[in-house]
Order: sequence, then structure tokens, then C-alpha cells
Amino acid sequence: MELTTADLVARARAGDGEAFRELTEPHRRELHVHCYRMLGSLQDAEDALQDTLLAAWQGLGGFEGRASVRTWLYRIATNRCLNALRSARRRPARAWDMPGTEPPDPTRHAEVLWLEPLPDALLAGAIDAPLGPEARYEQTEAVSLAFVTALQTLPPRQLAVLVLRDVLGFHAAEVAEMLDTTVAAADSALKRARATLKLRNAGEPARPPAPVGPSERALARSFVRAYESGDLDALLALLTDDVLVSMPPIPLTYEGREAAGRLFAAIFDSGRRVDLVPTRANGQPAFAAYLRTSTGRRPAAGLFVLTVRGPWISAFTRFEERLLPSFGLPPTLPAHPT
Repeated sequence: MELTTADLVARARAGDGEAFRELTEPHRRELHVHCYRMLGSLQDAEDALQDTLLAAWQGLGGFEGRASVRTWLYRIATNRCLNALRSARRRPARAWDMPGTEPPDPTRHAEVLWLEPLPDALLAGAIDAPLGPEARYEQTEAVSLAFVTALQTLPPRQLAVLVLRDVLGFHAAEVAEMLDTTVAAADSALKRARATLKLRNAGEPARPPAPVGPSERALARSFVRAYESGDLDALLALLTDDVLVSMPPIPLTYEGREAAGRLFAAIFDSGRRVDLVPTRANGQPAFAAYLRTSTGRRPAAGLFVLTVRGPWISAFTRFEERLLPSFGLPPTLPAHPT
């Protein structure tokens, strides 16, 4: 016999761990992605998710059933994320980490230092959850690197309200209750958050990542050929005029094809060459980079995520190699056969 939610809650309150799992497991992946949107870090999101589930287990006695289990879990998760954002445990900037290569002067320093990519494997089943009527963003757009980066520039309360209202579609009254505030205060925070994002986008229309298709695959192949061979002209031909190159948590940002060209020229001129292994992150094409060495050993040297606009690359984001295990990728590749 299939148990009702009330039956599962009663059993879980009595200490039945399997009943608690049945209550929470259907929401686990979407909660994980929610925590990632708010924190911009895969590791921090995993920690927040575990804190959420522990708090839910310990707080089942306070669940009154006025809202759904899903809404109740979102309330707990959102407040755990707010606590993390306010705790000042954000990581510091890191120094340039390519020995033998001197970076050119950046066009500016990064607004967001602590940002990590989200493996597409974790999106399965997480962005298909039903949305409320207030949702304004496509779910694929709402996990793109550009959107997650923009969220990290908002004050914590504004970030939470915007995600709950515009991404997930909760009603204003639900959001106010989740955050222990008034509807008027939540609406005010939402207006300020929307204004900040609109100003940041400078009127540009939102662009969710495009579905994987022949055009993207052809662009990815061209990128791999150009980057692996150190062909600067071929690489620059793939970039938009306003391309943005960033390397969190290294605080250097390069805007425009000319500035990007100076950076890639410095890397290629140093003789640094990598082999690229394809993967996907945040609904976007990505590549694990493995450094070619004189010994034949190929250690991990970073993770590249590309933002695609039509037939060009509009953003190139390089992340640290420590993230590769989250993508199921090894720390080194076997040496090339002789």
C-alpha cells in the first residue's frame, strides 16, 4: 500500500529513516541546485544540502503541514544558504598559477572571486521540477555561469527573494513566510534585485544556453584544434568582439577580443600546451585541460567552460583543476604512447 505524505511524516517523526528518505529524496537534486545558485560553489552547496537534510530530520516535529514538504524544505535550504553567505567564510583571491607565463594587465578585476561550475550530470531531474506561476527565467538560463555569477553580486536577502520568486515561481506570501519577513519587504528586495540585474545586463536580452546541436559541436571542435595547437589567430576568430575571459578565484578579467588575445598570446608564447577532454558544466560546453610535459606525464591544469552565442564564444571561464573529480575526470592522463 502506498503511504500518504501524512503517513510518511508520522513514521519519520517516530524515527523511521526510510520514511524520511521517501519524503525528501524526490526534492534532493533540485534543492542541491537551489543551494548552488545561491552560493555559487558546488562544495558549499553540498554542505548546505547536508545541513538542510539534517535540520529537516531534527525539525520534523515543527512541520505543521500548512505548506508542502517541498516548500518547507526550500525554506530550510534558503535559510541555511543565507547563513553561509553571511558567515564571511568566503575564500580569498588566489595568485596567478601558470609558472613561466606572465599575465598581461587585466582590463579589470573580477567582481566575483569565488565561483565554481556545476556538472551537467547533477542537473538531470533537477531543472525539470514544476515551477510556480511567478517564474520568469528558463531553468537552463538560471543555471548558466553568467546568471549564477550575477546572482553572487546581490546582497543575500535580495538574492534569496529573486531566486525564490523569479526562478522557482513561489508566491510573494510564500517567500515572505520562508524568510520571516513581510510581503512588502520581500517585494522591495525583489524590485532592487531585478533593477541590479537589469543594469548589469545593460538591456541585453537573457540568453539561456542553447541546446547541444551541430553548430555547438562544430564550434567545440574548432576550439579544441585552435587551443591544443596554440593557434592564436584561429582561436581569436572564434571569439565575439566583447568576449569575457575570467579565471575565478584568480581576480583577473579580460574584456574584448584584443585583451583576450594578449592573455592567450602570453600563454601560447610560453610554450604551454594542453590536451582537452570534453565535458559539460552549467548547460555549457566545457573541457578539462591536461598539461603536456617533457616527461610525457599529463597532469590536470584546469577546467574551461565556454559560453556560446550563435557560432561564437562569448565567454571563456577557467577554473581550478581541483574541481575535476566532481566531473568524474582523473587528476592525470596516461602518457602519450611513443
